[in-house]
Amino acid sequence: MPLFFFYKAVLFSCIMVSMEKKPRVVVAMSGGVDSSVAAALLKGQGFEVVGITMCFNLSDPSGKRPGCCGIQGIEDARRVASLIGIRHYVINMKRVFEEKVIRDFCDEYAAGRTPNPCVRCNQFVKFDVLLKKARALGAAYLATGHYARIKSHKVTRSKGHQYSLLKAMDRTKDQSYFLYRLTQAQLAHLLFPLGGLTKARVRELAKRYALPVAEKPDSQEICFVPELDYRAFLRARNAGACEPGPILDTQARVVGRHRGIAFYTIGQRQGLGIALGFPAYVVRIDATTNQITVGRLEEAKAAGCLVRQVQYIRIPPQKKVALQVRIRYNHKEAKAIVTPMADKARVEFRTPQFAVTPGQSAVFYHRDEVVGGGIID
Repeated sequence: MPLFFFYKAVLFSCIMVSMEKKPRVVVAMSGGVDSSVAAALLKGQGFEVVGITMCFNLSDPSGKRPGCCGIQGIEDARRVASLIGIRHYVINMKRVFEEKVIRDFCDEYAAGRTPNPCVRCNQFVKFDVLLKKARALGAAYLATGHYARIKSHKVTRSKGHQYSLLKAMDRTKDQSYFLYRLTQAQLAHLLFPLGGLTKARVRELAKRYALPVAEKPDSQEICFVPELDYRAFLRARNAGACEPGPILDTQARVVGRHRGIAFYTIGQRQGLGIALGFPAYVVRIDATTNQITVGRLEEAKAAGCLVRQVQYIRIPPQKKVALQVRIRYNHKEAKAIVTPMADKARVEFRTPQFAVTPGQSAVFYHRDEVVGGGIID
């Protein structure tokens, strides 16, 4: 083939590739800067982007309005969608959110445990119901503004793919902890466009795109709890969990009164209203007897824990393995031995950890990869 025709053929093929229409992507748009930039990035990459904002239509018995997922968030998402030129829809998710997130939140506190509603929302709302709706709309992917990464691995034997969940490049914003319950089937249809970016870079992009939410502050609250007053929220929804009771020391002596077990968590020091001559921490909560036990700092540490409802993302370990374990979102990962036990696991820390809290998630890592995790029992 003459050289001229060769280059012409290559140029034509490149043009055809660039003209290929990329698949449809539904972006979960909360009205915040992260999901807005995710939508703008995907639009700029040539995807057919559709924005969806989940409306929970929440009402609170206290009369206060939740801080997000409301009218302002919907309006901000709509303005961004209009600016970048994509369709935008609002979906009422009140029923599933109430059943899977809020009810569990109240029940767990009433049982003396400390739940993580973001984990539940991701598992049952965003990456279950919303992902199914996205697929029903003909979308190949659901994208969110989470700071995490997905890596694809070719599996030669089956000619398919496996997917790993990795920490975000920006460690200060990494949200992989909240995503450990994702399955292989879900990961195959998810995109996290911000996983390789820093928060500062996302802000820069929001300004470059002239997004109206570029300066909008990040939400620091439980989205369905008005003004971060979870005590008022629990009192209005479950007064029985707010009955006062005794505070004991580790020798079973009564040293004070608590306001209701729902208002306390393991490791708590503030708000106990007692003076023992040393810093006292909550070390045990017993919903059956409505008692709280307090002790010294060392007594608030644990050498290990049992984890239930364990789920692994890619390759379940067959025997005990050395991993890093994060026992809450802002906790530094601790070295530990994890022993698998059917749908449970036993975690033995190399050094005792402070405030190992029932109801919170223990997430297992191998370097940057999320191995799996479960609920601290």
